[in-house]
Amino acid sequence: MRRGRGTRLYSLLGVLLLLALAYFNWLPAGRGPPGGGGGPSGFKLPVPWLQPRMSFAGRVGTHFVDAGTGAPLYVNGWNSYWLLSARSPALAAEMLRRGRRMGLTVCRTWAFSDGGPGALQISPGRFSEPVFQMLDYVIYEARRNHIRLILCLVNNLDNFGGKAQYVQWAQAAGANVMNSTDSFFSHPTIRRYYKEYVKVILTRRNSYSGIKYCDEPAIFAWELINEPRCVSNSSGPHIQAWIEEMAAYVKSLDTKHLVTVGIEGFYGPGRSERLGVNPGDWAASLCSDFIQNSAVKDIDFASVHAYPDSWLPKASLEEKVMYLSNWVDSHLNDSEYILRKPVLFSEVGYLQHPEVNSTVNGDTVLKLVYDKIYNSAKKLQAGGGALIWQLMVEGSQMYNDGFSMVARDRPSTYKLIKEQSCRLQRLYGKRG
Repeated sequence: MRRGRGTRLYSLLGVLLLLALAYFNWLPAGRGPPGGGGGPSGFKLPVPWLQPRMSFAGRVGTHFVDAGTGAPLYVNGWNSYWLLSARSPALAAEMLRRGRRMGLTVCRTWAFSDGGPGALQISPGRFSEPVFQMLDYVIYEARRNHIRLILCLVNNLDNFGGKAQYVQWAQAAGANVMNSTDSFFSHPTIRRYYKEYVKVILTRRNSYSGIKYCDEPAIFAWELINEPRCVSNSSGPHIQAWIEEMAAYVKSLDTKHLVTVGIEGFYGPGRSERLGVNPGDWAASLCSDFIQNSAVKDIDFASVHAYPDSWLPKASLEEKVMYLSNWVDSHLNDSEYILRKPVLFSEVGYLQHPEVNSTVNGDTVLKLVYDKIYNSAKKLQAGGGALIWQLMVEGSQMYNDGFSMVARDRPSTYKLIKEQSCRLQRLYGKRG
């Protein structure tokens, strides 16, 4: 009899413990047990099997799939590059919650901050653990909201360090490196720095979930670099060799996740029949080529950006729409018939200043891309999705770059985003 009562007592205590763990694990951001915070300094329960169930994103031919069910995945998502550097973890968590409420499924954000104040990578191989825990938290919160992340690994621009910081580090270490940031793609010391960084990121064990990044299904893909460009035309082969080397290196460490480059989609000078698709002659001189860069064996999907306002600043709305329609069609066709890979329009941006673009004009740009993605999805073709650039929440205005918005402050845009989410979910839900 006593043994039976003891067994029941242990069972009851076990149930109560699991309930307590579940309660703390699912507390909204910004709340926690007494004395704790809702962010990286708050309560942690790094037990992998307690995390919400989620499957990896994969690829079959020209479309993404849910690796768990095999159902097609067509993405409606957004950019919030600032999640790692958010001044409060609650801001990052709120952004992810709002994305979920809009039916968005993928968020692209930075997984780098190189040198300078608040850096993740203070110097080559030296990291800030508090900042790393912020990245842990972003990934953990993404999974809680059933959002997958595209994590970009370095910037072409100087913001948050970028190529220039790697060049400076190599020069400070005594390497014979030219001042040109093109050295990032060719110098062996810098390539080694980048690989060491990638290895640390991919093998990191999340302090919130206990899951290594390379085993985390809430990561949709790794992006090698944001918008790679070169100063000198002669550096084109170096970019191509760098993409091949680094994509293969990522795959050697992580076979579960998709990999993309992060290019803008410009056609290089060797594509004479497509140079008219570029927004100007300048675009072919930046050393990237959409087809060649995306065709690399270890690159799983192509990426394209679209900024008609900044690329065609003097054009009328009608001219921008005509250009954008041709830009999107060309990349959809090349991805479907030449690359045989999905293509993600990973930045679709338009200026938010009223004197430049009314909300109606901006919605016209976004709707054009959304409609073409939807039509591609209906045919199970290569148009894998689109990510608006970029969304913020109240309190994150310091990250406003002129192309940013709080979605619910623009009701027509908010409605358009939700409608795209709903019709894609209905479509692939019906198929899957």
